[in-house]
Amino acid sequence: MPLKNKEKDPAPAAAGPEAPLKALYKKAFGREPESFAALRADGSARQLFRLGSGDRTVIGVFGPDKMENRAFLKFSRQFRAAGLPVPEIYAADEPQGVYIEEDLGSTTLFEFMTAERKGPELPESVLAAYRKVMDVLPRFQAQVGAGLDLSYCYPRASFDRQSIMWDLNYFKYYFLKLAKIPFNEQKLEDDFVKFTDFLLEAPADCFLYRDFQSRNIMLRNGEPWFIDYQGGRRGAPHYDVASLLYDGKADLQPETRDALRRYYVSASGRKEAEFMRHYPAFVYIRIMQAMGAYGLRGFYERKTHFLASVPFAVRNIEWLLRNTELEVKVPELTACFKRIAASSALRQFGATKLGLTVRVSSFSFKNGVPLDDRGHGGGFIFDCRALPNPGRYAEYTQLTGRDKPVIDFLKKEPEVDAFLSHVFALTDQSVQNYLSRNFTSLSVAFGCTGGRHRSVYCAEALAARVKEKFGARVELTHREIGGAK
Repeated sequence: MPLKNKEKDPAPAAAGPEAPLKALYKKAFGREPESFAALRADGSARQLFRLGSGDRTVIGVFGPDKMENRAFLKFSRQFRAAGLPVPEIYAADEPQGVYIEEDLGSTTLFEFMTAERKGPELPESVLAAYRKVMDVLPRFQAQVGAGLDLSYCYPRASFDRQSIMWDLNYFKYYFLKLAKIPFNEQKLEDDFVKFTDFLLEAPADCFLYRDFQSRNIMLRNGEPWFIDYQGGRRGAPHYDVASLLYDGKADLQPETRDALRRYYVSASGRKEAEFMRHYPAFVYIRIMQAMGAYGLRGFYERKTHFLASVPFAVRNIEWLLRNTELEVKVPELTACFKRIAASSALRQFGATKLGLTVRVSSFSFKNGVPLDDRGHGGGFIFDCRALPNPGRYAEYTQLTGRDKPVIDFLKKEPEVDAFLSHVFALTDQSVQNYLSRNFTSLSVAFGCTGGRHRSVYCAEALAARVKEKFGARVELTHREIGGAK
């Protein structure tokens, strides 16, 4: 459920929702329910129940916010009429704040993914489910053009300047302030204005679902069904794609996110370059909205299980800083993102293990020292020029540190073995420390005169050790000879 800046109507029934829901069930189906069981509703003021008699079960909902209830009921009926896979509404008592809807089962896309997944990559069964979701998303988005009545949107009819500023200040006051991330208030507000201006440049001709994430998508007989769109409004198509692909605990790998985004762009008939101009900014605003929710629920309301999602958000911000560049310049906001990414404390919530990537490389000092432009700048540069140099011998000139004759040459040299033992001791300590602190990136580079023999050999040796001893992910590159693995 998305969190919204609005006042809540008082709960209409002090005795609770059981009696009005049972009465509504009887009115709809002509008999008393034989079962009535509460269901979990994360992060929402609503209360959910499963009611049943015989072989029929339905979901009963009590929502204390009448305007939010009205939005869900109206959208459900309009979407259903348009042939979209949403629950049927059987009956509603809006003054009492209760309604009964179709039971879509108990398996969300998130639960299906968790059960099927055996590692960081998604199996084909889960990828197929995500592609089905991406096929349906443009149909939801097209409802604005098909005459969807936006007068029922609540609290705003569009993702306009006011709505965006609510999200940005939500992030500022409930996350930055409570997480003790320092910032200059005026400079940040100035950046918020520029950032909002940029977001508003994107065409906003779609239904923006608002909370389009894996826990709001049910799977029934392998097909996706959709719930919790009551916060929807007119907006740009980028937001919902970002919501699904940067859904914190879903923890999709960057390659998977990219493939699914490209699948959506193709399925929706959009142009890649036009879509990508604003997409990173919408990813950021979605993450900021989610972090505001984590801060409100976790830091402020002391519901600490919400903080377990913070490390995923931190890693997503770290990845965005490394791999994307905003067209709009927002220096103070960017500085806040960098402070979040550099925070060890924010990575410690819950039992989350983000996984460490050790980036190992070789290079030639003649062509300059490489910069760690994909991590946080931490790590080592080792100078291999004091080691015996195979490049001085004609038989090794055209070979590299990957070739067996060069490997055999360097293995026989005591100085090389001593050098690597010191390297291993230093890097082991850092790898262990980074793993314990949930840091995700460590850079280790080896340089020599030509970047072909000694540095390559040492980089290969360290990469093999890190994989074998720590099981960490390794990205190995050789700048001068090419090749990566």
